[in-house]
Formats: sequence, C-alpha cells, structure tokens
Amino acid sequence: MKIIVPASTSNLGSGFDTFGLALTLYNTFEVEPSDAFEVEVYGEGADKLPTGVDNLFLRTYIRACQELGVEDRPIRVIQNNEIPLGRGLGSSATAIVGGIAAAVALNDLKLSDDEFVELALLFESHPDNIVPAIVGGFTVSAVEERGPKKVYFEKLDFPEELKVLVLIPEYEILTEEARKVLPAMVSFSDAVFNLQRAALMVSALVNRDYEALRVAAEDKLHQPYRSPLLKGFEAFKEEAYKLGADAVFVSGSGSTIAVFTRRNEEEIGSFGVELYKKMGIPARFKVLKADTEGVRWG
Repeated sequence: MKIIVPASTSNLGSGFDTFGLALTLYNTFEVEPSDAFEVEVYGEGADKLPTGVDNLFLRTYIRACQELGVEDRPIRVIQNNEIPLGRGLGSSATAIVGGIAAAVALNDLKLSDDEFVELALLFESHPDNIVPAIVGGFTVSAVEERGPKKVYFEKLDFPEELKVLVLIPEYEILTEEARKVLPAMVSFSDAVFNLQRAALMVSALVNRDYEALRVAAEDKLHQPYRSPLLKGFEAFKEEAYKLGADAVFVSGSGSTIAVFTRRNEEEIGSFGVELYKKMGIPARFKVLKADTEGVRWG
C-alpha cells in the first residue's frame, strides 16, 4: 500500500496559524505488515531521520492505532521524501497524516475529514499544515479552545492560474526556534492590520482579485520578528514584486520563501538563487501548483 501526502505552505503572510495551501510536492510512504517496526528513508532527510519506532510516521501510526482501538501491528515503511526538512513546507505534517492514514487503511476503517483532523490534532496543535495535507487545496482553520479542542476548517478553491514558486535555501529554521522570537503580545493596531489583510486574502483569492494579493500578504504578527532568522527575505521580496509577483511571504516559519505569481516564475526563482549565492548560501527553487486532493492511497 502506498500513501501519498502533499507538502503545504502556511500563513500566507497575514494568516498566521490560520491559512494553509497544499502543494504539488509529495512524500510517499509504502507500507506493509512486518515482524518488526522498520523504516527505510530515501530522498530528503535520508541521512537525518530515524528509522526505528522514534520515526514520526511510526510514532503517529502506533498512537493512532491506540486511539482508534485497534492493534498496533508492526509494519515496514519505505519513506520517499521530496519535501525538504525544516524549511516550512510541512514535512512533519506529512508524516503525521501518513501515519494516521496507515492506521486507518490497514484496519479497514473509515474516518471523515473532521475525524481525521481531530485525530491529527493530538500530534500537532497548529492545524494550518495538517488540514491542507488531509483535504488539499486552500484552507482556513480555527481551533475552538473551550472544552475539548476542535478544529473548524473550510476548504476553498485556489485559482488555477496562480503558480506557487518556492525558493528553498539550504539552511533550516526549526519551528520551535521561530516561535521563540515572537512577542507575547502585539499592539491593537497591528492586530487590526493583520485582521484586515487576512480577510482581504480570502476574498482576493475567491474573487480572483490578483491586484489585491500584495497588500493581502502583508503582515505585522510574525514576519517582522523573524526577519533576523530569514536571510535575504526583504531583498528577495522587493525584487520579486518588481518582476511581477502577486504575493511574497515566508512559507510557514521558513526558511523557504513562497511566491504567488502568474508570470516570470523562472526569472523570479533564478534571481533568488543568485541572491543567496552572493550570501554564500546554496538555494534552489521549484514551481508548483495547488494540490486539490490531499492525502490519498496509491
């Protein structure tokens, strides 16, 4: 059995911990029953990821089986990664979603999207990467904090004509480190600033108002505080807009920078690679589209 899970970009500038978008870049997990738990990892992170029961896919699978009331039978997993680790593209979310999908499929169970998301929340409290990895597309998520946590989410159409360029420098930013630099409180005016732009982002994407996306991607809640960690972001953003980009923002907590654009994607990406080269940092770019399916079984 093969499980395919898409990458995702989150925040989209103004939608901190709220917006997510599944992308046409994938981690795949080939799963089969075995006498012992074992993982073989290929591709991105093959030299870093654990191959025993401390592997995130296996940890999730075992816990998911327990939560679903079924036996956590040993499995062998061949993990093929296209998604870089620690770059803000949802690699951890793919392992969580894949592990749950394995527990469901191997035990002939069925989960609704809501049930799948609720189970995934046990492993990741921020659903902005988890939800698009499960359902695909452009998603808006909110966590109800009263009583047992529940995620309310909506999946919206994402314009087919918008390409998603991801500029991936060869350095990692751990989510935990990126959260440490965020302030405990922000000003009322900054909160209103982001509220306006987050609402504008949704309406601009739904109504295909591409001229509004640049303003909609502006942010005062997280990107300014993370700037010292995000080498080259401001310089790249300025030039990308000159080259015709519609929106430029940090993907998740970085280090990847994401671009929505209808034009000049190769030129924008090449500029970014050269910019990082001048800083002595290797980088690459990929031109992707929105994935509309989410997790699936191959």
